[in-house]
Amino acid sequence: QVQLAESGGGLVQPGGSLRLSCATSGSIYRVNAMGWYRQAPGKQRELVATITSGGITNYADSVKGRFTISRDSARSTIYLQTNSLKPEDTAVYYCNARSNFVTYWGQGTQVTVSS
Repeated sequence: QVQLAESGGGLVQPGGSLRLSCATSGSIYRVNAMGWYRQAPGKQRELVATITSGGITNYADSVKGRFTISRDSARSTIYLQTNSLKPEDTAVYYCNARSNFVTYWGQGTQVTVSS
């Protein structure tokens, strides 16, 4: 079975930081990219950041310069370092993995930015 498990979310004040983790288990056939998406109440799920199998990264304009996506050497875990957090960053953050055939999603971790 393939599973993605997010962790690291929580309540943080504006300007604070969180490090989100996504641990993978099982084999993902022909993985092309992994990434982070988020969904706020009443809004569509949106792209936050992606990293390809070759290590190329891409970011949404709203988080560029503040967030950093990375992976461990074994490529079993990806991370999202979130800095200078704003209230509008409040959302459920989901881990994503894409192959040539299947897209996998984690269950999400809640990030709340509030004073």
